[in-house]
Amino acid sequence: MCSTQFSLRLVSTIIVILSLFFSNICSAEDDHDDAGLPVPRFASLRSDDVNMRIGPGTRYSINWVYKHESLPVEIIQEFDQWREIRDSQGTTGWVHKQMLQGKRMAIIKGTTVVLRRSPEDKAPPILKAEPGVIGKLVECDIDWCKMQISGHKGWVPKSDIWGAYKKEKF
Repeated sequence: MCSTQFSLRLVSTIIVILSLFFSNICSAEDDHDDAGLPVPRFASLRSDDVNMRIGPGTRYSINWVYKHESLPVEIIQEFDQWREIRDSQGTTGWVHKQMLQGKRMAIIKGTTVVLRRSPEDKAPPILKAEPGVIGKLVECDIDWCKMQISGHKGWVPKSDIWGAYKKEKF
């Protein structure tokens, strides 16, 4: 009888531990719940294969397929589970919210940009980035953003990137 009680306690403990483990995994994977966030806002693509549709639903035709995970996009409107987005070229359309993530990315625009050690024009250079290069936004002040590109972090003038608003700080 003692052995039976021990077995029941052990099984109960294992069930509790597993349920906690799986609930944490589910909540970590469900980070795409963006209800109540401000519009417009920046996000990035979650996958290398994202369909942009002409309207908010699968019944609408696909007008573009993105092939670059982490591409920065701007969410400009919401409808149910769908988000109308704009890319750095100005193309707009609808994607399902599960195809987006909150990870802030930016794309170099215009000409080759020098990432610098600090947010100053004369700060030592870290690396050069060509137009179209995508990097992770680490932080932004009024005029500069710190980006991570290929494992290197440096500051770039906000006016040289697409993916952050003019007066945005984070």
